Amino acid sequence: MLNVQLQSFLKKYAPFVIDTGRSIKKVFKRRALEAKKKNGRIVTKQILLNDLKKIGIEKGDALIVHSSLSHMGYVEGSAASVVEALLEAVGESGTLMMPAFAHQTFSKYYLDSDPVFDVMNSPSKAGAITEVFRKQPGVLRSFHPTDSVCARGPLAEYFVKDHFGQLTPYNKFSPYYRLAEKKGKILNIGVPLNTSCTNLHTLEDAVDFKYPIYHKKIYEVRMKNAKGEIQTMKTKVHDPDFSKKRRPDELVPLFEREKILKHGMMGEANSTLIDAAGLLEVMVRNYHEEGVTMYTPLGGELTS
Repeated sequence: MLNVQLQSFLKKYAPFVIDTGRSIKKVFKRRALEAKKKNGRIVTKQILLNDLKKIGIEKGDALIVHSSLSHMGYVEGSAASVVEALLEAVGESGTLMMPAFAHQTFSKYYLDSDPVFDVMNSPSKAGAITEVFRKQPGVLRSFHPTDSVCARGPLAEYFVKDHFGQLTPYNKFSPYYRLAEKKGKILNIGVPLNTSCTNLHTLEDAVDFKYPIYHKKIYEVRMKNAKGEIQTMKTKVHDPDFSKKRRPDELVPLFEREKILKHGMMGEANSTLIDAAGLLEVMVRNYHEEGVTMYTPLGGELTS
């Protein structure tokens, strides 16, 4: 808990410390990847396609992907190869989605800096793969300041078109909720639920949620649309102090028992595939019956 609190403090008050740490980390990761390449441990696009098939990705799927490129090992062609493999796996009849958050901090800290979110140009800070995907031809991005999603495929417009103007980011008009409605899938490549739990938030907007997860302040955010015009929208954000109580990884045994989560590999990355509709149904049911949330993964009431 202390590490989480320290990281949050540094992100808010001394981001340069975090940036320096990340730069050093990147150097070591790059060296490790080069060593793997030298030793012939190369992950090709074909290997990725085989892994996608093994874990359960099929043509026509609606799929959202959370990812860590560095955890996949040395990928030949880097992030572009991963994007190509994902698009090929779902095919022309499928729709690929990725988070495209313009920040790496808590949403509140980002909005406290009074940003102007530019739907066409604000880079995605949700990982190298997401930024490569964002720049692909035919990719649409939801017009949302904190929780934008990029999508490409037949359902892309449906997923992203109504995210603008919603007071909360995960309600029934959001790409996340609509993914569940369309019986889509969630692929986490090399990332745990603790850092890729976005769809878990659909529970919080789907029920009369009993915990004060949203900060009391309602932000009015300036945003630049695809035509270059400035618009504003009001939004709530999660309270960072309450967000530190999240324990999403402890929900994995429940999801395994309910048969909505499957384990596999993508290159060298431990990965999970989750049924989005099943996730929402299981969370809503267990919330009402047992008090299960990502803050209380074993049920009952929150005590601290």
